[in-house]
Amino acid sequence: MDRLDNTIRPYAWGSTTAIPGLLGVEPNGEPQAEMWMGAHPGAPSRTGRGTLAEVIAADPERELGPAAAARFGPRLPFLLKLLAAGAPLSLQVHPDLDQAKQGYEDEERRGVPADAPHRNYKDANHKPELICALTEFHGLCGFRDPIQAADLLDGLGVGALKPYVDLLHASPADAALREVLTAVLTADPEEMRRTVAEATTACTRLGGAYAPYADIAHHYPGDPGVIAAMLLNHVRLQPGEALFLGAGIPHAYLDGLGVEIMANSDNVLRCGLTPKHVDVPELLRIVRFEPSDPGVLRPEASPDGEEVYETPIDEFRLSRYVLPEGGVAHDLTRATPQILLCTAGRVRAGEHELGPGQSVFVPAGETAELSGAGTLFRATVIV
Repeated sequence: MDRLDNTIRPYAWGSTTAIPGLLGVEPNGEPQAEMWMGAHPGAPSRTGRGTLAEVIAADPERELGPAAAARFGPRLPFLLKLLAAGAPLSLQVHPDLDQAKQGYEDEERRGVPADAPHRNYKDANHKPELICALTEFHGLCGFRDPIQAADLLDGLGVGALKPYVDLLHASPADAALREVLTAVLTADPEEMRRTVAEATTACTRLGGAYAPYADIAHHYPGDPGVIAAMLLNHVRLQPGEALFLGAGIPHAYLDGLGVEIMANSDNVLRCGLTPKHVDVPELLRIVRFEPSDPGVLRPEASPDGEEVYETPIDEFRLSRYVLPEGGVAHDLTRATPQILLCTAGRVRAGEHELGPGQSVFVPAGETAELSGAGTLFRATVIV
């Protein structure tokens, strides 16, 4: 079992206080957006035996277990993070596995440099995600019913939005949503900046349901993503609640601290709220234009005290233990690799005592007994 030393990523949208507050350290004034736990080549966790990527590469069957190594290859198939949003992240979608393979092979064949700003596919993998709130957490997830989106836009009283309102009243719903998102992202940039400015003024004046979009516009003035965001469901998670984000579902995190787990991929197609490249034709190929309920997840408790966040994919499985003072110990031994992350209190995992923000990697089959009083998240795979 290896204690992990993890990298904190200082992305501009990160909170300056949330991760330091969890770790119990003084903020340094810089944004601290994500703490990565895993073997991703961009920032692998460090152990006493080298980076976690090096440890796994040296003996994949020993570290991952024969079943996981055979199923997912000689690498850890998930990345676990602490994510702290102090400002909205980009509005984005992720491809499914077939789309990722096709897109990656196409860009490789065309010789698009791996670090080119217009490159869409960094690898051939999909990127399903799960975010579990540690504090109240705000986000956007999936399309609203088109009539609800039309009512929201119409309520702003901005004349330039009237064509979008009319389109959203058309049917079928998927065609209406596709047409409006396409129109927003391909509009004349100067005209769209004026429309967004008018919409921002109205959102600020009206408040209430419009307040989140006023805040988004404050961070991204003139960005067409401000209008696109109004097509999506606004979601407010309470601590312990989660969202699963599958392929093709447009989403953005707005504010809050959470535990995020995802398949090991960097494939992102952006819809807005970003200065980065937006490939509209490819985006429209990937997005699923289906109105949907965001589907807030709550953990399902098992008799042994493990609370599992059920998802339809196998690359990761996230669960948590909320341990009371004086409670019984739990055997976490498993035939698959695990990362254990403490988010509250003090817990003991094997020989390691963990406080908030501290984590360990447990190789497949390694004895892992959990005790103490606090909250621990468990990340592993399904084989």
